[in-house]
Formats: sequence, C-alpha cells, structure tokens
Amino acid sequence: MFVHKKINELRDFFTPLRNRPAQCVYFYRINGANDDVRKFVRDYYKAALENGVIIEGNIPNPDNRQIGFYAERLGTTFTLDKQRIISDLSKWLPRMSPYTRDTVGGSIYEVLIGLRNEGKNDGILKNAYIKFMCWLYYKFERITVLLGTDRVPKILYEGELTNYELLLFSVLTGSGCDAVILQYRGDALYKKLDPTSAKSDLLELPGMTAFPDGYNIKTVRTEIAAEEERARLYGDAPLVVPCVNAWMKGEGFDDARTLLVDRGRENMTYYSCFMRIFGCESKATYPNDVFHLHSDAANVGRKTLIFDQKIPDPDPRETGSVIRRNYQRPEDLIRDMAAQIRANDMQLQRLMVKAFVDVMLIEVGHGEPLNKLGIFAVYLICWMRRYYVQLFDGWTMPNVAQILYLGSVRDDREALFLQFMARLPVDVLILIPNAEGSCTLRDELLFDKHYEESAQLDRIPREVSELRLGTTAYHAERELDQLMYQDSGLYRNQQYSRADSITLRTMYEEIEILWNEEARFRPNFSTDNGIVCIPVLFAQVSGIKDGKTSDYWKAVSRLVTDDTYLITRQLPLSLQGPNPFMNQTGQFFTRGGLYRDAIKAHPGYQYGYLRLEVQERILDKLEMLLDSRLIKGTYENGIENLIVATILHLPLEIMRRIQAFDFTKVPPKLLYIKTSEGMVPPEDAIIAAFLNLMGFDVLFFAPTGYRCVASYYTREVLDEHQLGEYKYDLRIPDLSRAAEKNRKRAEKAKSGSGWSLFRKRSK
Repeated sequence: MFVHKKINELRDFFTPLRNRPAQCVYFYRINGANDDVRKFVRDYYKAALENGVIIEGNIPNPDNRQIGFYAERLGTTFTLDKQRIISDLSKWLPRMSPYTRDTVGGSIYEVLIGLRNEGKNDGILKNAYIKFMCWLYYKFERITVLLGTDRVPKILYEGELTNYELLLFSVLTGSGCDAVILQYRGDALYKKLDPTSAKSDLLELPGMTAFPDGYNIKTVRTEIAAEEERARLYGDAPLVVPCVNAWMKGEGFDDARTLLVDRGRENMTYYSCFMRIFGCESKATYPNDVFHLHSDAANVGRKTLIFDQKIPDPDPRETGSVIRRNYQRPEDLIRDMAAQIRANDMQLQRLMVKAFVDVMLIEVGHGEPLNKLGIFAVYLICWMRRYYVQLFDGWTMPNVAQILYLGSVRDDREALFLQFMARLPVDVLILIPNAEGSCTLRDELLFDKHYEESAQLDRIPREVSELRLGTTAYHAERELDQLMYQDSGLYRNQQYSRADSITLRTMYEEIEILWNEEARFRPNFSTDNGIVCIPVLFAQVSGIKDGKTSDYWKAVSRLVTDDTYLITRQLPLSLQGPNPFMNQTGQFFTRGGLYRDAIKAHPGYQYGYLRLEVQERILDKLEMLLDSRLIKGTYENGIENLIVATILHLPLEIMRRIQAFDFTKVPPKLLYIKTSEGMVPPEDAIIAAFLNLMGFDVLFFAPTGYRCVASYYTREVLDEHQLGEYKYDLRIPDLSRAAEKNRKRAEKAKSGSGWSLFRKRSK
C-alpha cells in the first residue's frame, strides 16, 4: 500500500510518482485560501478533469438498481477475506491490472479490518463493502486503471466528508491516488471523523484566510474557462521576447541613449525602456538634452515618433475603418479587434496582438464598461495603423524604435496607447519638465526618474535651428516670473492658451458692473491644470423700464466699448461676400468629429494666419457646438452644414477679437440690438452661441420682448431680463461714437483723486 506524506510545496502534487520520496501520495484538506492556493486549486482541477474525478457534494449512496447489478455479478454472500476481495475485483473491474487489484484489494481489506476492530458487525462490514464496490464501479472506474502509474490520478472533493467517503478515499489514496478536500466551513466536522488527522493532512500556508462567500468548484470552473478563453485571445505566442527596463542602470537620459548592442545580447530578445522623467539635471541644457534623444537615435538608424503634449485624435475616416459589432462580453470585443491587427513581419504581428490583449485585459480588470473598452480598442488600432510605418516599417530583430512624449499624460486613451507601445520593440519616454508635475499613467513596467530642477519646454526641438538655450540670467528671470505669476492672482500677457467658458446668471443691474470687469475678478473664475474658466454673460434684455426710451439708449450706449462688436443692422453677421464653404461642408465633418486637415487645406480657409492654438480652439469650439446639438435641427434637417459654413466664415472684426483675447482680461463683446419684428437670421444665432463658447460676453437688446434668438436653441441658455414696457419699431440712435466717449470718461475717472473716484463709483 501507498502511504501519504506531507508536501514541501504545492507543486509537489504534480510531481510524477517516480520522483516522489518513497513513491508516496498526498491527501490534503484545505479550509482557506490565498492567491497561491486559489491558483493551485485551478491547476489541480485541470489535472483531476484530465486524470481523475471531481466530486461536487456528497457521493450518492448506491440505489437499488446498482445493488441489484452487484448481486447479479458477485452474489449476495460476504466474507472478509483478502483473496475473496481481489477475486471480486477481477470480475467487477476487469480493466484493472493484477498489481492494481492486489493493491486495491489489500487497501479495502485493511479498511474493513479497521472497522471490525472498532466493533462493527459483519452486516455493517458487508454494507460498507457493497458501497465501496458500487462507488468504485460507478464513480471511480476511470481512475482505477491508472492507480500506481507515474501520472498519479487526482480526486477533488468539495463539502463535508461522510465517514464512508473518508474510508473510501483512504482506500484510493492507499492504492496510489492523490486527494484534495475543499472544506468551506472549516475543520470541525472532519475532526469528529479523524480527530488526530491520521488519514489526511491539513494545508497551512502563510496568508491563508477563509474561503470567500460563494467560492466553490463551479467558480473555479468559471475562472478556468475565462483563463482558457483569454489564452485563446492571444493566438500563437511570439518567439521573440521583450526585456523592458531590466538592463537599465537608473540613469535617466543616459539609459535612453544607450546603444541597443550595449543593452543586452540574448538571442531572440529585444531590449527596450519604458521611462518617465520628471524635471531635469540642468534647465540650461534641457532642450539640448531632449533634442539629442532623437537626433542620436536617428544617427544610428533608429526610428523616432514625437508627441508634444498630445497625440492627435483619430479622425472619423480612421475610426470608420475599424470594423465594430455589437458585443456582449469584453472577450468577444478583444478577439474581434485583435483580429484586425496586421504587420509585415509575423513575429511583430504576434507581439502586437499580445500587447493589445495585455493592455485591454488590464482595463477589463479595472472594471471599465464595455462601451469604453470599445473606444479604447478603436483608438489603439487607429493610432497603431497611423504610426506603423514611422515606427515599424522594415522592422527586424533586435531593432527598437523610440517614442518621445513631452508633457503629463492626462488622457486615458493616450496612456493606454503608450502602455501598448511599451510592450512592443519601442522605447517609450515620457518627459515632464516640471519636477513637481503629475501624470495619470500607471503601469507596473514603468520606471520613474526624478530630478530636482524644473525646466520650461513646450515643444521637442526637431532641428538644431529650433534649439533655444537660455543663459543663467534668463532662467533666473524665469524663476522670478514663476514666483510672481504662479497662484498669485497676477497673470502675464497671454499666459494661457486654453480656456472654457461658463455662463453667469445675474441681475440686470449687475450687467453694467461686470461688463468691463476683467475675467479674473469675476465670480467663478479659475485656472486649473492650465485651463482658464472664463465667467461670461449670455443674455437678452427685453422691454424698456418705465417706457423711458432716452434712459434706455443711454444705458445701452454705456456698454459700447472699443472691444464691443456692435450689431444694429438686420443683415446676417456672416454676410460678407460669398461663403466659400457653403454647399461644401460634407467633406469637413461627420457625427464623429471634424476633418481638420481637410478644413485647413481648403482654399477658402481664412484662419491660417492666426496662432496655431487659436486655430485649434476655434475648431474645438465648433466641434463642441455640433456635439451639444444646441442649435435646433443639428443632425436632423441639415442645420449642421450651416453651422460649419458659418463658423468657418466669421467676420474679420470678430476674428481680430478672438486673436487678441487674453483669457484673464476683459472678455470681448457682442452687443446685438434688435428693434424690429421677427427673429434674427439663423447665422447670427449660430455665431452668438459659438462666441459664448469662445468666452465672449454676448448681450441682446430686444425692446419688443420677442424671442428673437432663443427660439433657435434647444435649451434655455440665454439669461433673460424683463425690464418693463415693450416698444416697437424704435429708431436706433447713432452709437458709433459711444466707445470713444466711454473711454474718455474712464480715463478722466482714473486721473481724478482717490476721493472723486470713490464718489463716482458710489454714484
């Protein structure tokens, strides 16, 4: 008979019989789990499924049919005799070898002798014998032929053992079988059957805790199915393997510039780095250091891809080329998307598929919803296709390309793309010049290098001519500049390039107070993460207080400033000659976004002379206006075409105000006076909504009280002020000189004494 011994480690269960000490078996019960135990149970389940028996709950007692068949084959008499038992086994389980019959027969005999020694009578011994034989035939026959072989058969049992089940397992383990018992309610009931743990051993490992609620063999089976399905997602494994960061010395830029041949020379291994560098060794040389990262790589034939602050989003044509279906499970989505990955080299394609599946499964583990996973997958594939030639054209082992990303990664999709690339033959370097900067990207492969000094760099120099190296005095001045303008309430000219607007709800009397107020002094102004939040006015003033038209026009004239775009005519704002975009807008956008390159390439594009960030901001807000569907009929009856054509053909005076707008100063104005019947032209309603998004103060005066502009909008976005009596067909006075008068009045007020200034403000 075989004896059970204690294991040294969990994988001893999978050791062939010939390599075990004294050819022993293992019989363990498990009352809790940790990560290692849960993995062991999954592996043991697989082994039992292939070469053993899995029992979920108690083994049913033999029924009358089974007992009748036993009596027919072996008779009804019973004698406790070892040779009789071996003889019965030859008839009952003829597939067993003579050696196995002797072992099993001897094991059954020893168990029954033990029962007799406990005082059990022959009737009980007979019942136990019949039960053992029926269970062996109907439940364990498949493993009886394997007992004593090098591949030790496995029994996996969950639940509370009965006495006869424990005795049967003693028979089977004594005959050359391993057994594992999962006891979810602890050891108390087992100890009543085997107080000294003579028949089995208890597994005790550091970190084990009680099984979680709901854990059972069914959940193990589900986990295994999920693992196997995920393994199938990868397809054929690549023959080449990555070595990410392990070769580095932790020296930041010096590591990144290390030649590939000096990183390592293991066969079928490429050596890459995934590194994020905060700050710099010297702010005076930082631009030069960054420049040489890619210039040195180019000199030895390495491909480089550079991103400044952002990876351009895929355009609708790119996203449209990715085939998508309706998915019910993440695995279906990942499998379908991975099948669309193509490369000219088979090993590279397998690497790409593996990297794609790896990062997508990370997001599945984070609990991301299925629709967001779909967006991530589309972006990864679009970007991979877009940059494939720049990074991998003609790739051979052990070449490694390079990606330089300047700035903090704040977009989840960009972070995932960089994680994806870092698992391919690519050095991924994230450069954050600010030593105190932050970054949302998290990855177990990522190495962080911190320097104490901070530098200022908005764009990675591509050519030597782009390098602008500051002197020591220059950087000292920049440090002083930071002290003065960082969270101090002071702002230098054009300090910010990004802004969003919020509309203030005010009393009518507050309009004149806020009208000439700088944005930084207005309620709810903020500058977070380099983005200015501009509080603006977007309102309609209806009626005339007490019907006094002279006071009404005086109040209007006080709002006319040098920065006010005044509209008194009843022609569309955009009526400034033929619109070159009209009837051509279909090539510029879809519901997924704008085709920005197509817009800029159009011969009628008039914003090319503006600063690049201003151009992008105009297109951003145009896209926002479309996505918001604020204008009635957007994506319903073709109004979206009018929106695009109108915003791409704004009046020159409005463009000058957009170009000059400093987000912390007084916002530019659109003052629109409508005294006649009817509504404003739809183009004007579109421009007004757009300028509100751009950070303009927009104010409509309608003495008639008509909804002259609000009817174009799907939501109540205008802050309406009802002053009093409605008046019709009023003649608009000449307001052209009001701006000059208001400016002189303001200059005179500034030149007066503090007391007179106080009195004027008081009045």
